[in-house]
Amino acid sequence: MLNEPIIQASGIKNVRFGENVKLVQPLNLYGCTIGKDCFVGPFTEIQANVVVGERTRIQSHSFICEGVTIGSDCFIGHGVMFINDRFKDAGPACGDKSKWEKTTIGNNVSIGSNATILPVTICNGVVIGAGSVVTKDILERGVYVGNPARLKTSLPLTSTLNPHPSTK
Repeated sequence: MLNEPIIQASGIKNVRFGENVKLVQPLNLYGCTIGKDCFVGPFTEIQANVVVGERTRIQSHSFICEGVTIGSDCFIGHGVMFINDRFKDAGPACGDKSKWEKTTIGNNVSIGSNATILPVTICNGVVIGAGSVVTKDILERGVYVGNPARLKTSLPLTSTLNPHPSTK
């Protein structure tokens, strides 16, 4: 006997958009807020209660889970994964939101392709190298690489890191 699967459609549901947001489908966005002049690439999922600041670009195949706040003028590379469950009880939270943790990304942050971001705070003006795994808060401007991500190069406060100049 063949069983029929339960099929749920992806799409866009209950999303608050700023002006001039560009989306490339297919994607799955629900219950989130996307600021003005943002771009979201295909095969991306952005879950409920995520806030994305203005002029931020999110490339394809990225996953942004509930509890993430991303600042303005950020760049999220292809395949970046945000995690809100550290498996503190030696296993997944199984939907128990009380076990989920938050992530805050500052302004002017660039995160390279295939990076993994655990529940952390990342300050303004940081670059995360491709493939890096961020396991702890980053409170100093700089370039961070590796697993776990470590400071490779400090960036001066006078640096005007802008991962993608705004175009209209």
